[in-house]
Amino acid sequence: MTARPAPVVLDDLAEPRFSPAIDQLRAGLVDMAPMCPIEPDALYHAAIEQTGLSDFGDTAYRRRLDVLCGALRHEAGLSPSGIVSWYTQLVQLLKNRLLIQDLLTRHPEIRDIRIERPIIICGQPRTGTTHLHNLISADPALRSLPYWESLEPVLPDGEQPGPGEPDPRLARTAFGLDVLNAALPYFNRMHEMTVDHVHEEIQLLAIDVSTMFFEAQALMPSWRDYFKAEDQTPVYEYLRTVLQVLQWLRGGTRWVLKSPQHLEQFGPLVSTFPDATFVVTHRDPASVTVSLATMVAYTARMAIDHIDPVAIGRYWSARCEDLFRACAADRDLLPADNSIDVVFHEFMADDIAMVEKIYAVADQPFTTETRKAMERFMVDNPRGRHGTIVYRPEEFGIDRAERHAALDSYMRQFGVRREDRHA
Repeated sequence: MTARPAPVVLDDLAEPRFSPAIDQLRAGLVDMAPMCPIEPDALYHAAIEQTGLSDFGDTAYRRRLDVLCGALRHEAGLSPSGIVSWYTQLVQLLKNRLLIQDLLTRHPEIRDIRIERPIIICGQPRTGTTHLHNLISADPALRSLPYWESLEPVLPDGEQPGPGEPDPRLARTAFGLDVLNAALPYFNRMHEMTVDHVHEEIQLLAIDVSTMFFEAQALMPSWRDYFKAEDQTPVYEYLRTVLQVLQWLRGGTRWVLKSPQHLEQFGPLVSTFPDATFVVTHRDPASVTVSLATMVAYTARMAIDHIDPVAIGRYWSARCEDLFRACAADRDLLPADNSIDVVFHEFMADDIAMVEKIYAVADQPFTTETRKAMERFMVDNPRGRHGTIVYRPEEFGIDRAERHAALDSYMRQFGVRREDRHA
């Protein structure tokens, strides 16, 4: 056992400080920003030019892209590096869409593949979802989504590696993570990212341009309101199609999925995956809100020069409350025989025992090999190995007692234990 790094106070959230190398990189992006217009037509043109394809499939996503681009231009307050980053991200999402549609056109049999009995984790960050997702994904009997695959689900034919050659997506993902870790050296204390780590399908929902993932990168009230008002059922159906594509490309049968946005989408989720097992995680909403606000404020430096932690705290206090209240109101939409609630303190008391309970509900064999795989994962990836963050709710204008009072009914409904301080 090696000593873990000491806890860190993030004292530069409002006015970020970077290493000289990242400062130099950001300065270089200033000249690039004018060549990266966050305009739908420019994004379409770039994606078509880079892939040689032109069929994006169903056009419903276009209205969503119009709203998102408008919010990014007028509300997000993007820095030059933010403009380049968002432009690159959106072009990649459109390229992914083109490649997926091309594969579906050439192989219509993909749509006949069954996505059978997925295990879907629905819970906010810091409720144990990442640890639970990792544990279940360690089971070789289940199919999960590695980070590199979430970024580029389909590799163009012209980039297919030869025998014994590595997939080029791995190197691209590793390069992106090198930049991320240099710019955000403490991010891995909140959420470790590696090339192969298990990722959320929120990245796949982004290909249909409808996801809370965008909110986590910039404060965009108009996008939030548009997203909340839209029926997300067609988007979840598109997610199922992408899972069919991935299953056809790389195999696997039973998926394990996870995303916080599912908490307010139980209806579309059940409609799309009626035979799924739903795992709903719960924790003190004050701790969840402070964690999420801290992570959003810290990562915002990638795209915004001047950050307002109090504004972020206000936005995410309301947004987290939306999710908690939606979960409480819609919990009965999930099938009683195929769903289970997991309270944070019970999960932390005996994580593998809780996974066994989930497997019993899911009718998934929990074998000796399953247990060994999960134990091996925990030995290789001890929790908190990178150190921790000192969370300061006052920096975000968050009052823990006020959050407890606002969400008291949610806490009582699910037996959530109140935490006196953030752990």
